[in-house]
Amino acid sequence: MADMRGIYTNLTAIRRRVFAEVARLGYTAEKGNYGWIDEIPYEIIPGDVATYRESVFLERAIVSERVRLAMGLPLSPVDRPSRISDGIAEALKPETYYVPPLINIIKFACNACAEHSYVISDQCQGCLAHPCREICPTGAISFVEHKAHIDQEKCIRCGRCFNVCPYTAIIHRERPCAEACGMHCIGSDDQGRAEIDYDRCVSCGQCLVHCPFGAIADKSQLFQVIAAIRSGAEVIACVAPAFVGQYGGRGEVGKLRAAFRELGFSGMTEVAIGADLCALQESEDFLDEVPERLPFMGTSCCPAWSSMAKMDFPEHAGCISMALTPMTLTARLVRERHPEAKIVFVGPCSAKKLEAMRTSVRSEVDFVLTFEEVAGMFEAKGIEYTKISEPVGDDFEDASADARGFAVAGGVANAVVNAVKRTHPEREVPITGAEGLDDCREMMKRAEKGAYNGYLLEGMACPGGCVAGPGTLLGIRKAQGMIKAYQRRSPFKDATENPYREEIGELLKDRGTDWDGLSGTTSELADVVLDGAEDETVRP
Repeated sequence: MADMRGIYTNLTAIRRRVFAEVARLGYTAEKGNYGWIDEIPYEIIPGDVATYRESVFLERAIVSERVRLAMGLPLSPVDRPSRISDGIAEALKPETYYVPPLINIIKFACNACAEHSYVISDQCQGCLAHPCREICPTGAISFVEHKAHIDQEKCIRCGRCFNVCPYTAIIHRERPCAEACGMHCIGSDDQGRAEIDYDRCVSCGQCLVHCPFGAIADKSQLFQVIAAIRSGAEVIACVAPAFVGQYGGRGEVGKLRAAFRELGFSGMTEVAIGADLCALQESEDFLDEVPERLPFMGTSCCPAWSSMAKMDFPEHAGCISMALTPMTLTARLVRERHPEAKIVFVGPCSAKKLEAMRTSVRSEVDFVLTFEEVAGMFEAKGIEYTKISEPVGDDFEDASADARGFAVAGGVANAVVNAVKRTHPEREVPITGAEGLDDCREMMKRAEKGAYNGYLLEGMACPGGCVAGPGTLLGIRKAQGMIKAYQRRSPFKDATENPYREEIGELLKDRGTDWDGLSGTTSELADVVLDGAEDETVRP
């Protein structure tokens, strides 16, 4: 399966230009005067000659829909006249969150790619052996004028012919978005265009980055965040560990904080702080519950993996950790010091937007943006953070190396194991992990059969970990390497050295609870920071 992340394509340029123009509109438009949003497609697609598709009008129509989604608006109806700005007043209301669905297919941008099938290419040599015909269990292959032919009505898509052809003349065709979808929830409408089964979609966003036609996009809160900034509210960004290298540089977090200040944010905190707290909670959960109450435990930080596991394996839903994710933990810590602030999670993930719709999370996280959406804000303001000379500090300065490693596959399990080892060095914690929802599902099937009793399971919806999320700007391998380098610069090794545990202990005392802060126990931490751990997710 081809992966285009890290490759700057025409599609990349259009997508990022849309975010930049929407951000520019948000920063410069007079209140209530957003009519010139209708001009954005003409800025992005100028002239009267098509560059990417058969018609410049089609190109602008597709950009128009991407602009609406970037504004948090639904797709336009195609059966009546409409403008991009239709409905913008609703989108600007402070209490408005995006209206489902989160992931959207722009139907007239879809190429109606062929579904799962096998076809004969021009490479067929009409060989004497005919192994493709001989191995076909349904007699779907015949030879016409010395070339193989597959009767698609008889073909059962078993792939045996594909595997035996000595000339690799048989092609396996698959719709790119459907192939990337680990939930297998993308099919076809009556026109052959992609269609999402929203009852199964977990908003992992892999379809977004694998569609080469740019026909799939998620809704954004970019415009709403800028509106909150311009209103004079205190707006604080909580930035996921995967940020390293996404905007250039090598993790100069002080400069990045300064750049967020220039965007209008009141401050910026690393979500790795919350990752430490998540590792502490999951380590205690594991010690308390495996194997006495649960046969195994799955990590909680990837919402798409967690949703899949609970949806497809309901009898083992309780085996997925109930600890809140680093996003929400960090938001709760920040809110303790800034109770009136608007809190914005900035990260690589579409599924975090879905997670933030949970009632227990929305009280903590007001907005979710991807790295790519924030890059649009930087472009709109002309900011290059690596050129900033004066770094800025923050309430929460440092996290452990293990917490920063949450961004790469294997990092969450490693952090939990190290936390267990520090408090219970005699305890063995066998681990296994999977990347991509198909592999995660296979891992759960084996766990269901008892193969992983006593194990800690790490699931990641994106192959490679969070650095492979659909909202990233950097190639996966390069991002993984930069995260590892950044980890080495942390002053703390693991979650048990988190310097803010004592502060949490003080909060507990204020609430009439006792916790010694450094004992390795986090049950009281759960009462304060993890209260209301997880509820039903609003469907996408």
